Amino acid sequence: MLCDALTQVAPTSVGYNYGYELDSSGRKYHKIYMTINGRRDSIHAFIDKKNGYVYKPASVKAPAKGVRYNLMIISEREEMLEKCDWAGGYLYMR
Repeated sequence: MLCDALTQVAPTSVGYNYGYELDSSGRKYHKIYMTINGRRDSIHAFIDKKNGYVYKPASVKAPAKGVRYNLMIISEREEMLEKCDWAGGYLYMR
């Protein structure tokens, strides 16, 4: 759902096609990648596989400290989907 919401608010530029994809190959986290013209460009967010916590990335390999949202709580999930933007500004501490 988050990847779809992000794709809808992504900018449309001549020559650039922004998208988002979920990679679930990690041991502890799902990674949401931003893609440009179908190629992975950067990590947009981390999602904890056990409890649905959403984190801002600190690096390619690890999330930043501090949970931004919890996907298991409906009100937080709806708030996140309302506020999400393609650049990740909604992931800064609220």
